[in-house]
Amino acid sequence: EHFNTVLWTGTSATQSITGFNHTPELLWTKARSNASNHGIIDIVRGTNKLLFADDTSAEYTQAIIDSFDSDGFTTTIASSLINLNGYTYAGWGWKAGGTAVSNTDGSITSQVSANVDAGFSIVSYTGNGTSGATIGHGLSSAPDVLLVKRRSAANDWQVYHSANTSTPETDYLILNQTLSTIDTAATWNDTAPTSSVFTVGSGTGVNNSGDTYICYAFHSVDGYLKAGSYTGNGSTDGTFVYTGFRPAFVLTKESSSTSGWNLRDSVRSPENIVNEVLQANTSSA
Repeated sequence: EHFNTVLWTGTSATQSITGFNHTPELLWTKARSNASNHGIIDIVRGTNKLLFADDTSAEYTQAIIDSFDSDGFTTTIASSLINLNGYTYAGWGWKAGGTAVSNTDGSITSQVSANVDAGFSIVSYTGNGTSGATIGHGLSSAPDVLLVKRRSAANDWQVYHSANTSTPETDYLILNQTLSTIDTAATWNDTAPTSSVFTVGSGTGVNNSGDTYICYAFHSVDGYLKAGSYTGNGSTDGTFVYTGFRPAFVLTKESSSTSGWNLRDSVRSPENIVNEVLQANTSSA
């Protein structure tokens, strides 16, 4: 009802990609067979506003999809991001809350599309450059994960994770890089998110005055979504990580050292061993 992975092959002609079983109001696409950027589109910014998960680039205007549909999306463009003839693709789609509504819970008014049941919201806001500014996220619990991207200028993706360190509000990770955890007050103002708002510092990656931003917020939901951490044991038998359900999508990052953001799902690898991996920080196949 709230998330699905769909695979397809590009044709360079009009295609309606179905099988999500909901409207994928956050759509993340990646060519599997060839090198190409990770494309991110959402219902709040619109079908013609594109960001790259693996890149610092500002928001790019290109209609790589024509519409968000009830079971997927329609595309008419021949693009390596979504529909080049013969390329194979994966798409990960999250259901949000439809058309954005104004949220005044924070000191900065935001535009929010929230799926409260699934612990997921899309948040758009304009920075004011003030340390300690707060932004309403529209959820019922404090987010465990925030993915924030400056839209109006180039900048790294800023990532908050509630299990990153013992004081995660003082730290951030970068989605488009392999760097380990970075400690600074300029990102989250050393303040943890609450059930209504998240707090930002004055850093350009989250709150430069007059710049526009998008945030994807997630919190754990029993039986559906789990954000956590674990310590590797270096064994071929691996470390068991309890989630409470069989995951459909897993994104992992070594936070204590440099490493890629490894992205796995249960559709590309429906049976163990799960060995088909894409990396969010690189355009590689």
